[in-house]
Amino acid sequence: MSVHYRAAVPDDSQSLTDILNAVILAGGTTAHQTLFDAERTRRHYITGSSVIRCTVALRGETPMGFQVLLWPNEDGQAFDPGWGIIATFVGPDAQGLGMGRGLFDETVLAAKGADVTTIDATIRADNTGGLKYYSAMGFSDYDVLRGVPLRDGTIVDRVRKRYDL
Repeated sequence: MSVHYRAAVPDDSQSLTDILNAVILAGGTTAHQTLFDAERTRRHYITGSSVIRCTVALRGETPMGFQVLLWPNEDGQAFDPGWGIIATFVGPDAQGLGMGRGLFDETVLAAKGADVTTIDATIRADNTGGLKYYSAMGFSDYDVLRGVPLRDGTIVDRVRKRYDL
């Protein structure tokens, strides 16, 4: 069965929560350590004021992953005008199936439509799969945030990558 893509809708909240929580529970690839509920997922990734586009990858009618493009918000993210922030979450059972390219193609279209000039991907330095993915999409390293503590006190560097449109 092939993978297809569409914009996320509020009714996707629980499915996307299930994907995100599976990634959080697997550990090692996201800075999130607190599980989400459907309402938080909806606000943060689907309907929030900073959301430019959230794209869902589906196999049949089953969401397998999603990618969100956000405007920087008030959480201390200092970016020049025109920058967007990307995050990608693919369920552990769906990784390596090639949906990342399709998600990113949809995100680039949305970014261009919103006049985004540069996309930031900030990835944990120990997330080798994420670093490899964003490099394969054409992102280049531009900074490293050293010694950033996670909620549980674990210290990890974060690699900042950029994609210029």
